[in-house]
Amino acid sequence: MSLSTHVLDTARGVPAEGVPITLERQTDSGWVELTRAVTNEDGRVLDFIAASEVVEGVYRITFDTGAYFALHRVEGFYPSVPILFQVRDASQHYHVPLLVSPFGISTYRGS
Repeated sequence: MSLSTHVLDTARGVPAEGVPITLERQTDSGWVELTRAVTNEDGRVLDFIAASEVVEGVYRITFDTGAYFALHRVEGFYPSVPILFQVRDASQHYHVPLLVSPFGISTYRGS
């Protein structure tokens, strides 16, 4: 399995470059941080962790939208956007995009 994301700033009509992101996995004792990343100039993080590290379970990607909006001197409503999703088949690719504006968010399972 691989895991990627793409963040688009729908208010500005551009990829959201520079969004700090944290990836975590839920365990019996709580959330465990797996890695941190920052979106590239195309608003993407192509591969968070090695495929061998992915196991079935619940994951959380948290987008630090507050830091992104502050960078652009925009007052946003959402300081962060956590997205929880379930990996049922570790051999599949999971793409978790985020569409963001100062007052709205949307996500879906991409390909």
